[in-house]
Amino acid sequence: MHEMSLAEGIRQIVEDAGCSQGFHKVKTVVLEIGQLSSVEPDSLRFCFDVVMQDSIAAGAALQIDSVPGSGWCMQCAETVPVAALYDPCPKCGSYQVQATGGTEMRVKELEIE
Repeated sequence: MHEMSLAEGIRQIVEDAGCSQGFHKVKTVVLEIGQLSSVEPDSLRFCFDVVMQDSIAAGAALQIDSVPGSGWCMQCAETVPVAALYDPCPKCGSYQVQATGGTEMRVKELEIE
């Protein structure tokens, strides 16, 4: 389950932000997770709660904003919506589609006390 290591990375980002900006309590962590990122949100929620114990984000809410997948179709020469990696272009059916969005995962915002 790579979501545990992702949650540990989130904890490190939160702790580093607390040290550099001088806050001591996080109420909400907002993440952006792309639909093509291979991250399972429910597993990440479970891991987040476990990893954040005894940290400045203990008991913090986790808000996940989903980012839709998109790709560049080489045949159509345009950006198209993509539901899954390696799916064909929804316009022309070509498999020459390179993912351009929806693969990311980032800490978007921290709500602090």
